[in-house]
Amino acid sequence: MDRLQFEVPVRITPAPGLPVEEIYSVEQALDFLQNWPKRRQGKVYDAAFNACFGATVDVASAEDACRAFMAFCRVSGLLARDVMFPGKRGNAARAFREARA
Repeated sequence: MDRLQFEVPVRITPAPGLPVEEIYSVEQALDFLQNWPKRRQGKVYDAAFNACFGATVDVASAEDACRAFMAFCRVSGLLARDVMFPGKRGNAARAFREARA
């Protein structure tokens, strides 16, 4: 597995009426963040961008980048309703159930 790939893809709904997109890696998350409007950037955006960039230069892990990107998506209202939250390996289904409870 690529060191920059997310364990579980981050599912987002970029705009109402558009289909759900899946972000599979740090690189895809960075591409998405770089296209985010400047007027809508803030502290959570900065944390996500820094974590994703840090993962590309081995300062942060892909898991840290995924969590930061998911937090950004949640705060921005982009997170799809059916997103799975990463847990410990093999516990993704349980993590999903717990997060939705």
